[in-house]
Amino acid sequence: MKRFYKSAATVQTESGYMVNLDGRPVRTPARAPLVLPGLALGEAVAAEWNAQGDKIIPDTMPLMSFASTAIDRVSGAMEAVAAEASGFAASDLLCYRADQPIELAQRQADAWDPLLDWARTRYDVTFSVTTGIMPVEQPAENKARFTAVALAFDPHTLTALHVMTTAYGSFLLALAVVEGRLTAPEALAISRVDETFQAELWGTDEEAEKRHQRLLREVTSAQHFIELLRLEQTPNKLNHL
Repeated sequence: MKRFYKSAATVQTESGYMVNLDGRPVRTPARAPLVLPGLALGEAVAAEWNAQGDKIIPDTMPLMSFASTAIDRVSGAMEAVAAEASGFAASDLLCYRADQPIELAQRQADAWDPLLDWARTRYDVTFSVTTGIMPVEQPAENKARFTAVALAFDPHTLTALHVMTTAYGSFLLALAVVEGRLTAPEALAISRVDETFQAELWGTDEEAEKRHQRLLREVTSAQHFIELLRLEQTPNKLNHL
């Protein structure tokens, strides 16, 4: 799409902060008003619009995309989105290990065991860990616990959490980023222990590397989105559970 505006600016309203293009409010793809919960996020979204050249390239506007998704798809379906994200914990990547080769198994243990220990302590849950790809049943109480954890987040944070969960294949890694235990790139590296090991043995696959870079941009943007949200949140809102 050709750029149709000169400049973007953030405007405070009774319901939040809106981004205007030449004085006209931006709307989401579903035509809802793009009302943002804080000034920092509003200014960052406006900066994405101002950074566009002669053509508007949506892929270069991740914050706008996350905010629109939160409004259009997540805010009205919080229970479903929370259940979908937390559902990853039932087959979380961190619980499925290799038994051979020994070096890979050790790398997985070194990278993943500390995260499972943290989650056990932080959320008062237990995990079943297995080798191979056959499903292992997790304790029934885990589902209710993690669904409640996900549902306690606001729609914008839940949107970013869902994005990272899908990228990592791990609800626990996404939670670790949201809670500030890991950075998004650190969590992505932890999720790719197997791929990194195989690349060291056989070399890097071009398509795999492209996917890695795409995921890296995605999760880094998701973490930045959360950081902007939290600039204007109180400690009580952050320590919700």
